[in-house]
Amino acid sequence: MAKRLAAVIEQLEGLRREYGGGAAKRAESLLASIGRLRFPDAESLIRFHDGLLFLRAFPQSRKVASLADSLLKQVEAEVERLRKSRADLSSFDLEPYSGIAGTVLAEEHTYEVASWLARRYPRQVSVDFQIDDNYSKLVNTLPRFMPLIEDDTFVEPDIPFDRLLLAAAGKEGREWLWLIDQFEGLPLSLKDKTELYDSLAIELKLDLRRSAASRTYARRPIEKLFVHSETLLQRKQVSLAEELSSPSIALRKLSSEEGRELLDLAREALLVRQRELYGTTRGDADHVYEANVGRGVQIFIWGLPPDRRLPLRAYHAGCTFKNGVPINYLEAISLFDWSEVGFNTFYTYRDGETAWIYAKVLHLLHQVSGVTCFSVYPYQLGHDNEEAIQSGAFWFYRKLGFRPGRPELLALTEAEEQKIARDMTHRTSARSLRKLAAGHVFYEFGNAPRAMYDSFSTRNLQLAVQHEMAAKFDGNADKMRAMTTVALAKTLGVDLGKWNADERAAFSNFAQVLAMVPEVADWSVEEKSKLVEIIRAKAAAEESKYLRLLQNHDLLKRAMVRRGSRRR
Repeated sequence: MAKRLAAVIEQLEGLRREYGGGAAKRAESLLASIGRLRFPDAESLIRFHDGLLFLRAFPQSRKVASLADSLLKQVEAEVERLRKSRADLSSFDLEPYSGIAGTVLAEEHTYEVASWLARRYPRQVSVDFQIDDNYSKLVNTLPRFMPLIEDDTFVEPDIPFDRLLLAAAGKEGREWLWLIDQFEGLPLSLKDKTELYDSLAIELKLDLRRSAASRTYARRPIEKLFVHSETLLQRKQVSLAEELSSPSIALRKLSSEEGRELLDLAREALLVRQRELYGTTRGDADHVYEANVGRGVQIFIWGLPPDRRLPLRAYHAGCTFKNGVPINYLEAISLFDWSEVGFNTFYTYRDGETAWIYAKVLHLLHQVSGVTCFSVYPYQLGHDNEEAIQSGAFWFYRKLGFRPGRPELLALTEAEEQKIARDMTHRTSARSLRKLAAGHVFYEFGNAPRAMYDSFSTRNLQLAVQHEMAAKFDGNADKMRAMTTVALAKTLGVDLGKWNADERAAFSNFAQVLAMVPEVADWSVEEKSKLVEIIRAKAAAEESKYLRLLQNHDLLKRAMVRRGSRRR
């Protein structure tokens, strides 16, 4: 039995590389022959599960997809059988493998995610308040919601918070839902509620039995399944330059209801993988766009509502579905022509046309925002990320045309490329890959200024603003905000009393940066008017217009990039 199971799993994983030339028949034959299996441990069940999920997303035929779905229905029962046998289930908790149907996901969540879970899965979520570990935090927080308990909390060392919570909730198992209801009713801003709730470090347990949120069952309805009758597209077949110069991708704006449903699916896809993305938690359901890019791939992209936006940069988030299966997520944080792009394909699907999908994502981001310089975080290349080092992530981007922004890293890259040219068997050492991952890589195209953003960072702007605050405003943030806002309003000749709250907030954010750009006072009336339009666009329904206006204000671009670039 053990030998047969090992052989089945090995053959199943091998099917990831078998497409065309009779592969569909071989895949169908294997899946049809599997029948009922018993797994001795979590590790073998995970391999079986993920092998099936890959085939469901990238099937050789419709029958392969159907058989994969049928076999996946066995997984939950096997999880339960392993649990009853007291097997070691710790592998189910590892980030690459978490979220399988039948498991329980235990994790702390931010207030917004916790509140969303309370509405979406009230019966599937339980909580262990860890009263001993969080005793002092509960002492300071619960008196907001429980009458008279200060009579104990101020003077006694052994408050029975478990009994008090049960009494207040009125029913066992409802303690956490009751607490969430109390937070919802607090006369505080969302930011303050989040800060207060998160301080409690509450671990929630999400039961994924029969759950559509699980990796096993997560699907988005599709009109037609795409089957792969030929070999999957490889990185060497992808030209980023050709993709970015190709015709525009057709977009469909989702209705608000569809947008909310899509964001729920995206939150679930990240949640069960123990991840949370700012733009997924706080996404704007009223402005979600769908791009059907072919080969069964749908890319969804959205922004943030005006009151949740970043002070300077524009933010877009998104996710990709392949044949209805969520396979990755993305975020793009942009200013002027430049965008830092985070792109993460879920572990199970990393053999599946990743370079082609990535090229489509960049095309879509350019189309939506107008950016012409993409950069990649060092973490994605391998900085403090051993998984990326092991997979050689740096070369994924380099072979698509990205270049290191630091001269010494570019020199190291070219030296490695010369070694490869002389010896095709040469492999870059992990030590060299760690060096190469120490800085951003960039891809510029079109009329993008070359190397303009190599040493630019909004963090440099932030540091400069803090120095300005210390030097000229006694280290007082409120004083700086008030005084710079008044000064910029006078310089630009605007009456902020006619602006809405989000526009005024955007104006104050710009004012603190432009306090370091005194030449604004000497700009022409036209340039000042364009700056006012840019600031108001930061609070518009979508941020794409804001980015395009920024791209056309050369004086502002040069001033901010100069002050946000480190000296070499």
